[in-house]
Amino acid sequence: MSKSKVIHTSGKRKRSVARLTLSAGQGLVRVNGRMLDVFEPRLARLRIQEPLLLVGDLVSKSQINVDVYGGGVTSQVDAVRQALGKALSELGGEKVRKMLVQYDRSFLVADTRYKEQCKPNDSKARAKRQKSYR
Repeated sequence: MSKSKVIHTSGKRKRSVARLTLSAGQGLVRVNGRMLDVFEPRLARLRIQEPLLLVGDLVSKSQINVDVYGGGVTSQVDAVRQALGKALSELGGEKVRKMLVQYDRSFLVADTRYKEQCKPNDSKARAKRQKSYR
């Protein structure tokens, strides 16, 4: 990876947005300014590490900074995974892209599902309630 090449990508899931910057470095991964090794909860950290482990030594020559905001913990993790997948596929080329898609398609393709909004004058998101009379 050349010194001047910088890759900017983003990932989305529900209301979460992750913006990623990949540049030349020593293999450091930061999420919101904190090292990935101290990111909690543990399951979220392991889900973020999945694309990094699949690609392997390609990550050891680059530095990754991710800023993520909005939504909950799980949707933030999914947004970070998507941003990582996009950046790594751009860095590694078609071979890496095919490997990521084969393992989990959500690394590169957004999941566009959102929470369904509540209906007017009702506390539920589903169809209107039926009336029992008439």
